[in-house]
Amino acid sequence: MAKANLFYAQSGGVTSVINASACGVIETARKHRDKIGKVYAGLNGIVGALNENLIDTNKESARTIAALRSTPAGAFGSCRYKLKSYEENQREYERLMEVFRAHNIRYFLYNGGGDSQDTAHKVSQLSHKTDFPITCIGIPKTVDNDLPITDNCPGFGSVAKYVGVSIREAGLDVASMCESSTKIFVMEVMGRHAGWIAGAAGLATEQEGDAPHIILFPEIVFNKEKFLKKVQTCVRKYGYCAIVVSEGAQNADGSFLADTGDKDAFGHVQLGGVAPFVANMIKDALGYKYHWAVADYLQRSARHIASATDVEQAYAVGQAAVEFALAGKDAVMPAIVRKPTKKYSWKIGEARLADVANVEKMMPRSYISRDGFHITDAAREYFAPLITGEDYPLYKSGLPQYARLKRVLEQKKLKKWRAS
Repeated sequence: MAKANLFYAQSGGVTSVINASACGVIETARKHRDKIGKVYAGLNGIVGALNENLIDTNKESARTIAALRSTPAGAFGSCRYKLKSYEENQREYERLMEVFRAHNIRYFLYNGGGDSQDTAHKVSQLSHKTDFPITCIGIPKTVDNDLPITDNCPGFGSVAKYVGVSIREAGLDVASMCESSTKIFVMEVMGRHAGWIAGAAGLATEQEGDAPHIILFPEIVFNKEKFLKKVQTCVRKYGYCAIVVSEGAQNADGSFLADTGDKDAFGHVQLGGVAPFVANMIKDALGYKYHWAVADYLQRSARHIASATDVEQAYAVGQAAVEFALAGKDAVMPAIVRKPTKKYSWKIGEARLADVANVEKMMPRSYISRDGFHITDAAREYFAPLITGEDYPLYKSGLPQYARLKRVLEQKKLKKWRAS
């Protein structure tokens, strides 16, 4: 009887350490060749399965796979594609099962956020209604840090480190010029409903007067009058004001400060542009000269400044996913568990996909200062270990060297897929 094959795919917005999880999956699977045949990776996520575009990772050298650990972005291609319910689009699920059956894929590992965990859960439910059951394991990934149950999400620690470093350095720049030039700097960071990334920027403030002076969270309703008063106070006191704003900052009616009116492939409101919006608001009301920046993809792809803790955890959840699958666990996700020790330590636990799918974890109010513009000591204790340590990639001629995959596709066995 042929050995079962494994299918791994990356989903949603990528991170600087998602490939470390892929590395953990592939290297661990290769240690179990007696149980796992081929390890396939979906070309562009779950879409790769639907189109039967399966990358044969066995064609990649051990050296190349090892290099994934220090390579940012999605090495196999990611996607923003959410499976509908079985009732809404039965053909999609039937197609997945056809592909998995044709290639004897018995293990499905999906690396992504809440929507991705939902997909893995749906596939698990369906497969067990057929005569071809598939073990489905979710692998946590999201820079937004908004998955429940797991203490933190791989990808977040490195973004947190990036924004903390960036606002500290930009703050020093503005401070040196504020007497005769720019007095306002606004940095926009990711975070649709949860302010974890914005909050992590608060680590840069070590003593009074340090940037950032103000943080705008999605969890705190934006109050224009209160905000402008705070800005004015900071400029008078420190000579300038550095602000970090989450893209999901909201008005009292729940609308986003920067709602473009468009929606992404998951049906989420397309955000962006809150930094210039806030900067212009300050200019109109107070007349201060400003500069603004949008961290955008830079914050999630900055592997050169990744957190060592984040890299280690990203690899560990990939490794655990394979071990869970071989142990017969199904419809679960490896979760990071913070141990109750004085010195930061963690271990791998597990969470049911049913409890993770489509659930967002917000910043606790206890992590946000009373005035709503900064973080508390409790937040600092949570954030600080996650950005600890450096894990630099290999450099050559002054530039980081990243893995270059062959991405050899397995020969197709089915008819071409046509989406409905």
